[in-house]
Amino acid sequence: MDRSKDAAGDRSKIGADFLQLNLAEAPSGGVTDWLTTRLRLAIAQGRLPVGTRLPPSRVLAAELRVSRGVVTEVYQRLAEDGQVAGRGRAGTVVVAAPAAPAPVEVPMRAASAAVFTAEPEAGIIESLRAIPARIDLSPGVPDLAAFPRTAWLRAERKVLGELSPAEFGYGDPRGAPAFRRAVADWLARYRGIAVSPEEVTIMAGVAQALGLLAQVLRDEGIGTVAVEDPSSLGARLYLRGRGMRTPPIPVDSGGLVVGELRASGAPAVLLTPAHQFPTGVVLDGQRRRELLSWAREGGLVIEDDYDAEHRYDRPPVPALRSMLAEVCYAGSVSKLLAPALRVGWLLVPEKYRDAVVAAKRDADLGNAILPQLVLGELMTSGELERQLRLLRRRHRRRRDAMIEAIRTWLPDARVHGAAAGLHLVITFDDGFADTELAAAALDRGVKVQPLSWHRQRPGNPGLVLGYAANSASAIAEGVETLGNLRRRLSQVTMSGT
Repeated sequence: MDRSKDAAGDRSKIGADFLQLNLAEAPSGGVTDWLTTRLRLAIAQGRLPVGTRLPPSRVLAAELRVSRGVVTEVYQRLAEDGQVAGRGRAGTVVVAAPAAPAPVEVPMRAASAAVFTAEPEAGIIESLRAIPARIDLSPGVPDLAAFPRTAWLRAERKVLGELSPAEFGYGDPRGAPAFRRAVADWLARYRGIAVSPEEVTIMAGVAQALGLLAQVLRDEGIGTVAVEDPSSLGARLYLRGRGMRTPPIPVDSGGLVVGELRASGAPAVLLTPAHQFPTGVVLDGQRRRELLSWAREGGLVIEDDYDAEHRYDRPPVPALRSMLAEVCYAGSVSKLLAPALRVGWLLVPEKYRDAVVAAKRDADLGNAILPQLVLGELMTSGELERQLRLLRRRHRRRRDAMIEAIRTWLPDARVHGAAAGLHLVITFDDGFADTELAAAALDRGVKVQPLSWHRQRPGNPGLVLGYAANSASAIAEGVETLGNLRRRLSQVTMSGT
């Protein structure tokens, strides 16, 4: 409900020097939306650059002659979008400038969407990330606006105050001992994994963990790692870039079909058992027993614990590594805090441990020490647990907003994986090219990933839609755009037949 108190007939002389705001331009009953749009546009166009302090809410409300609640709501929307942040006595400050809105109408196959016309290959995910979009519904990103800046700075000051001069030198390539202890404790508390700090090797994210592990396995004579189908295109390309073959193993409502894995003859398998990417299914009890039996017979399980902490409507699922020490286990803070930190961890069986550490040493001499110690402080102080609780509440609201928007604008879509994670998958029963829908959406400033990118075998068309990093209003607008394009593509298909 809009909280403005002005009457339509009293608006003609109401305005503010700030951005030359003229209340007469606002539609009746829509002052909040109008003011939000004006500020977003000013930030995108650079008229309110990063670092700009916005007027106090009471001051702007008085100048516009609206209730203070209107301006407070506007600032809250911008904060949820990650464009502004409260700075205490410093007021509300612009902290991020998104790309300017894309034109409403552009050709269906503009050059920006050419990324979807070719067969996916190494670097394609990065190419898509580099393309600016008004609304980015890419999967795999948490609410970046919720990054705990204050807690991080507090932990950093504490770490710097206690760090000796010698600790600024080259460290252990396995990672800082204090951080490895913190990770071991975190895994014991949240993933049921009993592991000593000596078994933990710190990595630059799961991507590096998979790359270095593939390198070690190749040296051991293993040249094939089976993957789930569908599964992460990025992970598959990392493995192939290290010379690995990646035969697909189907996934159904119970998770990886272990019988198909046995039949493939693959010596190793990469899977996401706690929250399968992208479908969201959980590897059920029977399949877990079958998989662990296969592993005890000599198969190697590589567990990517993808966004397992983000669950909303189901009980926690233990990691496979908690049941069998011979499982290779990879995790990171990318889904808890931010991918930009590039911090993850890898647990491997003892037979591979020295080779993994040597590969890490040769790659980069080890991760930067200071971020590790700060993260360790966040883990041991309880700040990371508080952050997880905050994110669950925010992500749940955004997930619900996306489901509601899908019901409204894509009523024929089937929704998968809603109980946990940072994204949803939607599939359609009729046949069309989901890459064409993704390309058309990108032309209109909405970025999504086609489900076919993550498949090796044929399957129903669909989209992978991230919701965690967007406000409810952006999610609704993005899904509305997808719905309009879906109908347009359906009409074109029908007229063509």
